[in-house]
Amino acid sequence: MQWEIVVGLETHTQLTTESKIFSGASTAFGAEPNAQACAVDLALPGVLPVMNKAAVQRAIQFGLAVGAKVAEHSVFARKNYFYPDLPKGYQISQFEIPVVQGGSVSFLLGDQMKTVRLVRAHLEEDAGKSLHEDFAGQSGIDLNRAGTPLLEIVTEPDMRSAEEAVAYAKTLHTLVTWLGICDGNMQEGSFRCDANVSVRPKGESKLGTRCEIKNLNSFKFLQAAILYEAQRQIEIIEDGGVIKQETRLYDPDRNETRSMRSKEDSEDYRYFPDPDLPLLVISPQWVEQVRAEMPELPGQKQARYTAELGLSEYDAVTLTASRAMTDYFEAALAVAGNDKAKPLANWLLGEFSASLNRDDKTPAESPIVPALMAALVRRVVDGTLNNKTAKVVFAALWEGKYSDVDACIKGEGLEQISDSGAVEKMIDDVLAAHLGPVAEYKAGKEASFNFLVGQIMRAARGKANPAQVNEILKAKLST
Repeated sequence: MQWEIVVGLETHTQLTTESKIFSGASTAFGAEPNAQACAVDLALPGVLPVMNKAAVQRAIQFGLAVGAKVAEHSVFARKNYFYPDLPKGYQISQFEIPVVQGGSVSFLLGDQMKTVRLVRAHLEEDAGKSLHEDFAGQSGIDLNRAGTPLLEIVTEPDMRSAEEAVAYAKTLHTLVTWLGICDGNMQEGSFRCDANVSVRPKGESKLGTRCEIKNLNSFKFLQAAILYEAQRQIEIIEDGGVIKQETRLYDPDRNETRSMRSKEDSEDYRYFPDPDLPLLVISPQWVEQVRAEMPELPGQKQARYTAELGLSEYDAVTLTASRAMTDYFEAALAVAGNDKAKPLANWLLGEFSASLNRDDKTPAESPIVPALMAALVRRVVDGTLNNKTAKVVFAALWEGKYSDVDACIKGEGLEQISDSGAVEKMIDDVLAAHLGPVAEYKAGKEASFNFLVGQIMRAARGKANPAQVNEILKAKLST
């Protein structure tokens, strides 16, 4: 039987506020355990939560970015469950009337544009953290995270593969960091996904029983967990078993998911409106003020890059995969000129990105500043450098040997030979020394042409203009 995977994601994005969602305690990462848990976070008797306006503002930004409805009135509810790192015995969240309703996220998967519908995005507080590693036979509780503001973003079950889920998650990660509403640090738990996975026979419209895989904090783990879980469910069904709705944990060391607990439905949490928090009211004027202050979004930039700069859809999407890369590209483009957009994009997505990955640097940390990259591209476009010699210049600039492109070209003796007389002389010498390949080419062996080009470039020490060499060589061989 052919099976179809169905995936929906719930993504917890930690908002970039300085204080917690209902208290004034700090949200800074890395403090000593329980050093940033105030009376409100600890749920001491008599304390009352107070809404953090900055958290609401970030929710509005997200809603506008995904084309959702920002609710003028929304309600906070108590989600009741017991867990040691939840001091109140309930989590303040939103249920029936969330702040952001609907919307969608579109992304490129291969050469296809995909769109995932959003159900909602709601504000809530994070719980604390259980610590197991440093306590022999015991667990510790760190409540520093308790009360940290989260925006939980919930999709429809629209994804049909692990690859698609990862592409969506990466696009969402780009969007929330682009907006500045989340720092996106997955290792610190600022952006983590719960994957709801089910399988069904291909062609079936009814959804299968889902299992939720909790707290996936890397794209690699997200993909591996979905693939494992889908295969686990398929094998159970094909063996005549039944899938139990449950919450599971992914173990990356064993590359497997394991059962944590039976999966609760919403009624099990006994949601009811929190009596300590009034209705959250967002005026149309506030929404319009936020809209006016929004940056140009990745999708808008992509459309502009393709329409105004002539870039391919792939180039536009890749250049806007991070705010840092986009800022670098636009700074270099401002120096190079819009007519250099395509060669500049080629260098940034090729040699530049490879060097960043190799040295674990961000574009802002690059040894080659945008103006220097623009100067390098100009010298390639005007024929001073060919691709081979340009890579030598790039490497020298990256290593810090030079701070000026022209000085590097001169210092390394890399000026391209474009004088037609000099190029013709080298070609004549090569043809005279390789009569065999010349005869083979004239007899129809195309590969001999490339051999001759290689010999000419070797004689020129890589400094001849390849286009010019090809043109003159073809003309001489045709006589």
